[in-house]
Amino acid sequence: MTQLSKTTSTCETQWKMLLLQVFTLIYLTSVCAAQDGTTISILDETTPVPATTYNPPEPSLQLTSAFSEVFTSEKVVLKCSISSSSGWTFIWEKDGKRLSQNADISFHNSELTITANSIDLSGKYTCRGEEQGKGRSSKNSLPIVVQVNANNPKLTLSRSPNFDRFYPGESISFTCNVDVTSAWEYQWYKDGAQITDANVNTYKIDSLKPSDKGQYYCKVQRGKGPFYESDKKSVQVDEPPVPTLSLETPWSDVFLTEVLKFNCRVPSADWTLAWYKDQKDLSKEGPSLEIPSVEQNNGGEYTCKARLKSRGVTSGSSNSKVITVHVNKPKPVLTRSPAFSPMYPGESITFTCTVDMYSGWEYEWYHNGVEQQSSSSKTIAVGPVTLDGSGRYQCLAKRGQLKTDQSDPVSLKVYDPPKPILKLLSPWSDVYENEVLKFSCEVSSSEWTVTWHRDQNLIANENGLELNIAAAKVSDRGEYSCKAHQKHRGVSSASSNTSTVSVYDSLPTPTLSRDLSFSPMYIGETVKLKCTVSVSSGWSYHWYKDGNNLSKSGKELSINLTLSDRGKYSCKAKRGEKTSTGPSNELQLDVRDKLPTPALSRDPIFTPMFTGETVKLKCTVNVSSGWSYHWYKDGNNLSSFGEELDISLTLSDNGGYSCEARRGEKTSTGRSKETQLDVRDGKPNVTLLQNPSDKLMHTGDRISFTCHVNVSSGWKYVWYKDSNPLKSSENFHQIASAKTSDSGSYKCRVERQTPTTFSSESGDVELKIDERPKANIVLLTSWSEVFSTDSLKLQCDVMGSSDSWNYTWYKEGINVSQSPSSKYKVTPNNDPEQSSYTCEGIRNERPLFSVRSDSYRTKNLLLKRRILLSISGCLFFGIIAVFIGCVTLRICRKPVAADDKQEETNLFLTMAQLKDRNDAPCPLVEYITDADVNPPAKEGEENGTICSEATPLPITSPDEQAATTNGKETTENGGGMVSFLQ
Repeated sequence: MTQLSKTTSTCETQWKMLLLQVFTLIYLTSVCAAQDGTTISILDETTPVPATTYNPPEPSLQLTSAFSEVFTSEKVVLKCSISSSSGWTFIWEKDGKRLSQNADISFHNSELTITANSIDLSGKYTCRGEEQGKGRSSKNSLPIVVQVNANNPKLTLSRSPNFDRFYPGESISFTCNVDVTSAWEYQWYKDGAQITDANVNTYKIDSLKPSDKGQYYCKVQRGKGPFYESDKKSVQVDEPPVPTLSLETPWSDVFLTEVLKFNCRVPSADWTLAWYKDQKDLSKEGPSLEIPSVEQNNGGEYTCKARLKSRGVTSGSSNSKVITVHVNKPKPVLTRSPAFSPMYPGESITFTCTVDMYSGWEYEWYHNGVEQQSSSSKTIAVGPVTLDGSGRYQCLAKRGQLKTDQSDPVSLKVYDPPKPILKLLSPWSDVYENEVLKFSCEVSSSEWTVTWHRDQNLIANENGLELNIAAAKVSDRGEYSCKAHQKHRGVSSASSNTSTVSVYDSLPTPTLSRDLSFSPMYIGETVKLKCTVSVSSGWSYHWYKDGNNLSKSGKELSINLTLSDRGKYSCKAKRGEKTSTGPSNELQLDVRDKLPTPALSRDPIFTPMFTGETVKLKCTVNVSSGWSYHWYKDGNNLSSFGEELDISLTLSDNGGYSCEARRGEKTSTGRSKETQLDVRDGKPNVTLLQNPSDKLMHTGDRISFTCHVNVSSGWKYVWYKDSNPLKSSENFHQIASAKTSDSGSYKCRVERQTPTTFSSESGDVELKIDERPKANIVLLTSWSEVFSTDSLKLQCDVMGSSDSWNYTWYKEGINVSQSPSSKYKVTPNNDPEQSSYTCEGIRNERPLFSVRSDSYRTKNLLLKRRILLSISGCLFFGIIAVFIGCVTLRICRKPVAADDKQEETNLFLTMAQLKDRNDAPCPLVEYITDADVNPPAKEGEENGTICSEATPLPITSPDEQAATTNGKETTENGGGMVSFLQ
């Protein structure tokens, strides 16, 4: 126990001792039990003997009310009983939950009453008993399912047969059905009053009477529950309908072979109609009765009755129709009114067809043997009559298929009224105030009178055959006509032909015109003047020059021009003795003796031009007009005419061109000056020049291209790169700052409109753009020099370039290099502010310069390096010192002497030693105490932790390790414990 007490402070020793004590306890218990030979009983002497098993009874649950499926406000009563003994109280449950009394649930001892006020009361109900004073309970009863319906029971009232209308003597039955069939009591009602006490779901009436019509319905009840009422069925009981007989043919007096038709109607199509004559059944059924050809024995009194065969119902007789049959046919007589002959279109005539016997006739009317129309009236009005109305008229009478013979014919003649003829007796229809107007109207007979009309308006107080207007006024203008009339018959002729008269309040002014409008004109040309008055006719004309009468008359004046014919010309018009117009407008004749020279121009004016281009020549005479133009090449007539000459050029079109202007047969200007056309074959040479001409350029370079044409002018320029058009339109194309994407094949095209497009292209120029190399600044001052120098050495290199470079240095963007060296030295004197440096490579070949380097700032660089080296040195030497100290400590440490080790007590005896010692005490008593079993809590066991990271690990001796290892190899031996030591 000594060694255990020394190691209790460590976590590992505590665990080992605890395990050791447990195994020791088990081992000693087994040994003691084997030595004593005592048997340990499983049951204690005080364990009670089990009593007799209690088997709880099962209650019986019964439905004492009529039904378990109920409607709202109905009640369900359940009774629970246990037959084995008495003295039970009962507990009620619904769906496994205990019930308590409320407005819907009430129970008295063994009975449960459920008032169905909510569907929530539906469920499985059970009961169980508790025996008072004994604390025993029964089993749960079998459940009874209670169903509470949310809706009232659905009643369906049906009737058979289900006719809409019943007739006296028929039978009917009603049936009341409930969708929930159990224990219903039935009551029957008509119009709100109960009609029978019989509790049956069927009610029957064997023979209906008119008093049985009304609203029928039923009511049902279960027990003392509420009444439920069905919907109402209406029953209509009427007398059978009496049919109505009508005569479809329009007469009751008929002739042989005529048609008779009767129609018998009832309100419903369900009825069959039977026919009777003189109260005798004709054995014919149907809504109509037809006799297609009347015979003499068909006369008599006709009636009909309605029958409903499927229900055995027959109506009373209808009203009657009496038919009289005649043997002979009558002949009609045709008359007309009035009897004038001839008649004129627009008049009316009335024909009358008379039949002396009977009525109901229809009439057919004939004109020249052709039927025109049918009518129910014996008179027909024809009017107003037309010329086509002439001819023979007849009529006949008919009823159905019976027709009389045609009447005797009546003739009618219709002619047009004679049309008068209007004549203008004045010499002209366009007159001026105070001139005379005179008309005549000719008619064929003295029976006719005449009326005069102007613009279709009647001229009052004028009815003679002539109309005279002695002094015309403006109000007399218009369209004149006349009509002929027979007043006693109201017949008027059509209007005569018309004559339109214009009356002017002022005389017209003549209009002077010329056939040639050229001005000036030249000697030898002929001009024709014409004087015109656009209003009326019958004018004579007189001519004037510079206000003097030329003693010439006629509408036209022809002049073969000389210089003496210059002047102002006018004319006047006269009619009769009093009417004379004023002078016309004046026309100036400008006559010259010298002809103009034409001017020749061309478009375009390019020289030279090339085959395939088009040139337009234009010949112009700026003096006068009406010229025709003729063209010449090298003095030869081209047989071309017109002011312009279009030429699509070929080599044969080289030469000198001129033109000539002509007018009439005698006037010619002579030829213009020649214009020379220089036409060349092929196309012009187009040269594309690059500046600078290097094929390899670099990004940022400025490059320009120039497109040069060796000949002519007027060119437009189109630029292409890799066959894609560029935006440049001048003779040059510039790249201000080249990019690698500008690499490609460049060319230009020249073109001009003449007016067709003529073009020529240059050759391709290849351009390659490489990225410009970039300069880079490198620090040459090494780490080893940071304590021996105050300056920094910088070096500029062009990255990726093997060419020879000179360098330019910049501080804050300003050139600071004195020589083109690649190295630059920064000292505190020349850079006290630690500035930003850049550099750039330069050379005499392309690329001429590099991209400027990224900026390099020297701020406190030496100080930072010195501090960094100092810190690194301290860390390095500190690590070396720690390592040397550890090695020294290891070497100088003294081992523990063997004499200082305490002898370890043997805690365990072998099996042989235990058998040799009969007086050996039980190790369980000697070594395990309460303090060992329940050791005090240590500081390291806070919060349930046995040991912490700060707890030092114990250093055990080899013997302790051996004991521990041997302890792991213990095994069970016959239920006892063996020693840890072998």
